[in-house]
Amino acid sequence: MHGALEDITKTVGNTPIVRLNKVTKGLPPGVEIYVKCEYLNPGGSHKDRLAWNLLRRAEEAGLQPGGTIVEATSGNTGASLALLAAIRGYKCVFVMPDKMSQEKVTNLRAFGAKVVMCPTAVDADDPRSYYKVSRRIADETPNSFYANQYHNPANPEAHYLWTGPEIWKQTKGDFDAFVAGLGTGGTVSGTGKFLKEKKPEIQIVGVDPVGSLYYDFVKTGRITKPFSYKVEGIGEDFFPTTMNLKILDDIVRVDDKECFLMTRAMTREEGLFVGGSGGAAVAGAIKWAKTAGPRLLAAKKGQGSVKILVFLCDGGQKYVSKIFNDDWMRENGFLDDEPGIGTVADILHLRNKRKIVTTTSTAKVKDVIATLKQLGISQLPVVDKGKLKGIISEVDLLRHMVSGPKTAGSSIAALLESDYATVTPDTKIELLQGVLADARAAIVTEGDAVVGIVTKIDLIDYLAKKSAEVPVVKPKVSKKKPVKKANGARERRA
Repeated sequence: MHGALEDITKTVGNTPIVRLNKVTKGLPPGVEIYVKCEYLNPGGSHKDRLAWNLLRRAEEAGLQPGGTIVEATSGNTGASLALLAAIRGYKCVFVMPDKMSQEKVTNLRAFGAKVVMCPTAVDADDPRSYYKVSRRIADETPNSFYANQYHNPANPEAHYLWTGPEIWKQTKGDFDAFVAGLGTGGTVSGTGKFLKEKKPEIQIVGVDPVGSLYYDFVKTGRITKPFSYKVEGIGEDFFPTTMNLKILDDIVRVDDKECFLMTRAMTREEGLFVGGSGGAAVAGAIKWAKTAGPRLLAAKKGQGSVKILVFLCDGGQKYVSKIFNDDWMRENGFLDDEPGIGTVADILHLRNKRKIVTTTSTAKVKDVIATLKQLGISQLPVVDKGKLKGIISEVDLLRHMVSGPKTAGSSIAALLESDYATVTPDTKIELLQGVLADARAAIVTEGDAVVGIVTKIDLIDYLAKKSAEVPVVKPKVSKKKPVKKANGARERRA
């Protein structure tokens, strides 16, 4: 038939770019945000591009129809691989973390794929993690191909060969920043590389959820304690080799509530039915634009507006039971009428907002010991020129003093630890409990600034006082006069 395509895979790509008009109110004049609607791909996400290149490279290496594709996926890569597998004659086994929406699981099974669920709240190296389980299944399955999106160079290559050139063709290079959520790193690394080659001054900005490793590592060079979060498809608790963090010019952090409220606003105000990672990317882009926009405008010297392009990964239909479900949002404390136990800001407020005390990496051991003793605390954040560098505790100082010919006059630079997690004032107490189960302390940051530190005893104190605030309801006692029973005994009326 004239005009018909060979099959559905030929519709991948050429997704539209759309300007945002309502959710961006409040941005500096002259700053505009556009979005690339990758959720309009036939598989429902940008992973269609990745799946195409993964299979292309696998078939070049000898993969034959009838084999089995195995992958660890949050759902989108699996959906794209399942779509291609249905057309090319492959079987699929996908391993997912159990925080993923039921729609994603059902979607994969609709294509005939086998889905294996694994616990979310385990380390990446844990044999129960979906990374390890997928590798074991691939090793045990004859004639299988392990897609391995976290370490397969075909991942960023797909975006270097396809996504980057497509964006450049659509925009003719007329934009100033590219913003994308950070997951496997394929999108930002491949697309970013192509765009930088074409226009080196383009700003590549990553968006990372609170709880992921990327933000702290980019900002401080330290590997801090990751912890669980609700938004799907972005952030990691390990470092994929497909991620090139050096391509980033900046990184922004967002929390679950910011992600989900923006996701709902994108649908209700812009008509863009996107998933949580898309809401995260837009929320991060707006946050970044408020600070970087004026600087970029000044650099243009009146020659046009600042244009920011945001990558929208997937669609909202996979999240109707979560993000678009008021009951789920309310149960998880993401709607304003359900405050939950509280936030980190409430703990800081309970301590009368006392000023955070920090030290520097050049401080002497004896001076830090004196500070800890004077304040009656056990640890200090270490901040150099406004940037968090690590944490120093009495345990580190004790180990230093007893482990050999050490002096109290030496600096603490070599003693800094990464046994902490970073949170924001908006981080929910429910998440903080899990953080402090694994980390020595939670350092509270706003942007690059350290605004507080929360320890286990701070959390215990807050919860104890919160519990004391709950009014005790005493049973009502009737004041009616007793009546005499026939045998002379008295009793209260019921």
